[in-house]
Parts: sequence; C-alpha cells; structure tokens
Amino acid sequence: MSQQTPHHLSRWLVLLMAVATGIAVASNYYNQPLLHTIADRFGLSFSQAGIIVTTAQVSYAAGLLLLVPLGDLLERRRLIVSMTVVAAVGLGISASANSIGWLLLGTTLTGLFSVVAQVLVPFAATLASPEERGRVVGTVMSGLILGILLARTVAGALSEIGDWRTVYILASILMLATAVALRFALPHYHQSAGLSYPGLLRSVFTLLKEEPVHRLRTFLGGLGFAIFAIFWTPLAFLLSSEPYGYSDGTIGLFGLAGAVGALAANVAGRMADKGKGTLATTIGLVFLTASWLPLVFAQSSLAALLIGVVVLDLAVQLSHVSNQNVVYKLRPEARSRLNAGYMTGYFLGGSLGSLLSAALYQHFGWPGVCAAGFTCGAVALVTWMLSRRPATDRGAVRT
Repeated sequence: MSQQTPHHLSRWLVLLMAVATGIAVASNYYNQPLLHTIADRFGLSFSQAGIIVTTAQVSYAAGLLLLVPLGDLLERRRLIVSMTVVAAVGLGISASANSIGWLLLGTTLTGLFSVVAQVLVPFAATLASPEERGRVVGTVMSGLILGILLARTVAGALSEIGDWRTVYILASILMLATAVALRFALPHYHQSAGLSYPGLLRSVFTLLKEEPVHRLRTFLGGLGFAIFAIFWTPLAFLLSSEPYGYSDGTIGLFGLAGAVGALAANVAGRMADKGKGTLATTIGLVFLTASWLPLVFAQSSLAALLIGVVVLDLAVQLSHVSNQNVVYKLRPEARSRLNAGYMTGYFLGGSLGSLLSAALYQHFGWPGVCAAGFTCGAVALVTWMLSRRPATDRGAVRT
C-alpha cells in the first residue's frame, strides 16, 4: 500500500470539488425537462422516452459498480480527470445524435463515467479531518444535489435559446473545463487496497454481506432515490399538458424549487458531526412519505406541487447524506468500495423508479405516480422503524 500525504483541504478546494461533483452528475439529468421535445423529435411515446432516463440511471449504476471501486486501487487525481474527460465525450455523442440509438449510446457513455462524482465524494471524506468530515461531505453533496436539480433549469433555458442539442454541446465543453481545473487543483493521492481488479469488485459485495448497517442504508437509499425519480421523471409530461401547458424553459424552472433540498445536505452533515444522524434519518423518511399528500393535488394546484417538491427534495437529501455519513464510518480504508455498493443500490432504485413512473403515467396518469411514491415512502419508513427495535439494532452506535 502506498500513500502520499494529502494536501490541506482548504475551503476553496472543497468548493471546487462540490462544483465538479454537481457538473458531473448534472450530465445525467439534462434530458428530463426535454423528454417531451426529444419524444417529438424521434417519434417516441411517453414510456419509450422514459427509456432515455432509465438508460442514464442504469449506466450510472453500472459505473458505480465497475469504476468507483478503482478509487481504492488507482491514483485518484488521474482517475478523476480521466473519467471526467470520457464523460464529456459521451455528451458530445449525444449532441450529434441523429437517431435514438446514437442518443442512447451517448447517454450510456456519459452515465458510466459521470460516476466520477462518486469518486470525488469519498475522496473529500478521506481528505477531511474527522471533526469536519460530516460538514465536508454535506458541502460536496450540496454541489451534487444542486447539479441534479439545476440541470433541469439550465437544460430548459438553453433549449429555449437554441434547441435540445445546445444543452449537450455546452455541457460537454463545461465537463472538459472541469477536468482541467481538477487536474491542477487536486492533490496526488494513492492508497491501494492491494487487490486485483476482480478481487476489488468482489469486495464490494463482501462488504455488503459483512456489514448489516451497510445493507440497511443501501436499501433505504435505493427506495429514497426511487421516490425522487418517480416524481421527477414524469413531471415534464404533467407540466407540458393541460392545464399547465408549460414550455421547456418554464418546466426547467421547477428545478429551482427542488434546489432547496441542497440545504438539507449541509444540515444532515452537521447533525452527523453532532451525533444526531439517526434523528436526521427519521425526519427525512417521515417527510419523504408525507410529501406525497400535497402532490396528489398537483394536477390542478400549482401551490400543492411547489410545496410537495420542496418537502420531497429536502427529505430525500436529508436521509441520503445521513446514510452516506454512516456508511463512510464503517471501514475508512474502503470508502470507495463502500460508496460503490451504496450508490449502486441507490441508482438502481432510481432507474427502477424512472421506468415505473413513466409506465404508470402512461397508463394511470398522475394518481398512479402518487400511489407508487407514497407506497415506497411507507415501505422505507416502516423498514427504518423496525430496524430501530432493540432486538435487531445491534449496530446502534453506527446506524
């Protein structure tokens, strides 16, 4: 095992890592407010257009499993920069796509390598001192959350100025610029797990098998992101139809309402530093389920929609960052692999949520979407409350 002493983790470097994480993960979400426009361009139904989102999520999940563990094997700065460049290439392919096949190819490549965001998060946790780790992870996660949510606003606005291809062109350029900034700012850091690549991948599942807290948090995270995707995937269809009839640009603005969720990431991080992570998880899961009560009326009430989206995104991020802080503490020497296992489950949940919600909206409309979201929230909350019982909560200190 070789390791170089990392540079001091300055506020500027934390900010850069947060911005880079947001830019990377945003590349998977530019398509969501454009789905109805892309569907019209390629002659797709709502459920067929939903495959674009599902492809992005499944590719991201595959990258989490196959690429993120490399952070425990390879020199991290070089790995991060290389992955950022390849993700930019994928965006370029999407920008020039003349068929749905080429668009899915570009989406797949971008999804695979934009998991660089999930190499950056545990890297930040590794560089941070123990007493500030929760705050640092929360700050970097705020960047990731803002990237997910503001991607919709940016994509909608750029589509209004140019067209949907403009979004992908500028996103590719931005990713390349990010790669350059990271190349000069990140410290050299190499901490090898001393395993072969196949052994490294196997250890991801070994960690899940050996750590019950890891399994619990991964399951809760997957349900949380499924709920997130269940809401956001069909939202463009809802808002582009009557009684709203909004344009791409207006639909994208709803990402600003959801961006309030970024506040929860810092709150969760600070609560973790104070030993209140369990409380943060409970609050997050309660709100996650309750958010669907106003969303039931979103078809006819803009106020109900805005209240629901703010509560839902706050809840998702509060529980997610709490999950990550717990997982990172389990085995500090294996943070990349722990994150790979957790985030693979997280984004598999998101991909299933996207696929489910597009089909439900096609056949049952918005009420079907709300029923699925509420059910997933209730399952997550019940699972968490059962795990807190003294007889089963053997990892109480760490959960």
